[in-house]
Amino acid sequence: MAELLLGAGNERTKRISFDDIPKQWSSELVTLDMDECCNPDVVHDLNITPYPFNDDRFDEIHAYEVLEHFGTQGDYRGFFEQFSEFWRILKPGGWFIGTCPNWDSVWAWGDPGHRRVITPQTFSFLSQAEYERQVGTNAMADYRFCYTADFELYSFSEEENNWGFALRAIK
Repeated sequence: MAELLLGAGNERTKRISFDDIPKQWSSELVTLDMDECCNPDVVHDLNITPYPFNDDRFDEIHAYEVLEHFGTQGDYRGFFEQFSEFWRILKPGGWFIGTCPNWDSVWAWGDPGHRRVITPQTFSFLSQAEYERQVGTNAMADYRFCYTADFELYSFSEEENNWGFALRAIK
């Protein structure tokens, strides 16, 4: 089993596990960070695509307090390009698991390195089934002209300052 930890920094803890997700890292853990001082396996800036991995490479991708540091709020093309890359490097049925600060957390807006806020509702835009269900019935914008990947929101949980998510790649 191959796993990727994005924005690994100096920590190598698997923070989220459930039913199908083991509690420990596999022997094939790959760490990625843009700071070479953290000694990641791969030094790479997630704002730069394509990512330096083959298609269908990972069973799991983990991103803890990372996604809010990339892209720009309102840059829908960059947002969908980034999630399309995550989808590309995940195996069919692979998991994308992580945490983000709550929109009303002091950390969401107080950290000068945060560039966008992601909420659980944001992930409805990553599901082709949600486009079919919602477009034309409410104010949901249709981004299928620039986004063809597909994720299913499997689970999410909210805590005081952040929330966790699990997305499954539909291929």
